[in-house]
Amino acid sequence: MSRGAVALFPAALMLVLGLWGIRRQDSMWRDEAVTYDMAHRTLAELWPTLQTVDAVHGLYYVLMRGWFLVFDGGVVALRLPSVLAMAAAAAGVTLLGRQLVGRRAGLFAGLVFVLLPMVQQYAQEGRSYALVCALVVWSTYLLTRVTARPCKRLWAGYVALSLAACLMHEFAVLVLPAHGAAVVLSGLPRAVRRAWCVAAAAVIAGLVPLALFSMGQSEQLSWLQWPNPGQLGTFIALVLGGLLCSRAPVGRAGRQRLRLRPVAFPLLVLPTALLVLLSQLKPMYVDRYVLYYVAGFALLAGAALDWVLRPPGHRGQTRRKVLYRSAALVVVLALLVPVNVFLRSPQSRTDDAIAVTHAVRELSSPGDGLLFLPARRRVWAAAAPHEFHRLRDLALDRSPVASHTLYGTELSGDHVHAHMMQARRIVAVGDTKGQPLDGTDQEIAKRTTLSASFQACATREVKGASITLYARPGHC
Repeated sequence: MSRGAVALFPAALMLVLGLWGIRRQDSMWRDEAVTYDMAHRTLAELWPTLQTVDAVHGLYYVLMRGWFLVFDGGVVALRLPSVLAMAAAAAGVTLLGRQLVGRRAGLFAGLVFVLLPMVQQYAQEGRSYALVCALVVWSTYLLTRVTARPCKRLWAGYVALSLAACLMHEFAVLVLPAHGAAVVLSGLPRAVRRAWCVAAAAVIAGLVPLALFSMGQSEQLSWLQWPNPGQLGTFIALVLGGLLCSRAPVGRAGRQRLRLRPVAFPLLVLPTALLVLLSQLKPMYVDRYVLYYVAGFALLAGAALDWVLRPPGHRGQTRRKVLYRSAALVVVLALLVPVNVFLRSPQSRTDDAIAVTHAVRELSSPGDGLLFLPARRRVWAAAAPHEFHRLRDLALDRSPVASHTLYGTELSGDHVHAHMMQARRIVAVGDTKGQPLDGTDQEIAKRTTLSASFQACATREVKGASITLYARPGHC
């Protein structure tokens, strides 16, 4: 089987699973709403926005702007690039496994990658993480090729893909320590190690301008706290699984210079571990920022499955062993089905901007006042801005587009209070109970005025949000 043919099945399977339930009942969570908004701004509007916020995602927004000019198909168009990127990543993981171990191990690695819940989740999100994952996987593949047969063209391709990944999201740079560890641990010739150092330096040099500029926007990560226990638990489980899989005997394929474990294990461990360590200085750990680490686990698991499922009589394998191991594999796959079904529901994400829009439409009448508590929840309106035009945003000073921001700018607390006192009915769109309250004068003015001068008439709770209709006493 040719090098490319072995990658077709995992890529095709990823396409099928990515398209399955891609609409998620037409839901859209807040980060996707940001993408949808930014990708529908003109370049003249987008450029000044990136100078104040979200520069780290600037390249992705520009690409999505071009994509929506070609295909503006709502949530399907929003998520389709991620599906295609994950299909490319699945093909890359397959070829990596083939390069490092063999054809069967590569095929199994690609299938494991496709079936991982994290891959399923971000294949259906309108954000940059699937594209970053694909670029990192293919840069890793080029690294295995160029170290086996060095040439300037392959080194240039490696630099281009690595730099593109870093410009798509800066934390892709954390793959470079993993690549460096692979080069060192594999005992490659000094000339190859020197060439990799030059390539890595070129990638870092290309990233430095964006990194320095985006440091001025670091307040965007102020919402992050200590790493999420669930996300850390997933990482630890995959590392332990990778350690278990690495115990399977693995041969070397042909004349390859890089080996499986020195490539896969640093890729699995180092990016996340480094991000957790950096979070001790300033919280910045979210697992999707280093999503590509799951490729390391897939490579180790693919090699282990190749050994586990070898035919009876092959190096001590018995028919009973193969049957038991196959049954265990079927059980694991069956356990993944409910998870993958859940990931295609609106409840699988933090919130649902479309559900918020429907609740606002149900509770409001034309001319009612509108408040977002806190102001950053105005991002929910970005999913369907036309639905909010019939209401009066009582706190808004300049719209997100006019102010070159994500959420717009608001009036002072006194002006917000004055506008609220002129309204008879107000629809308040905010977080569910138990979330921390912002202490700005605008947010204090909203809460105190609603409490003192209005009464709650009706409330709708949707995923991640609470929408309440307030009216003057006696006017519910």
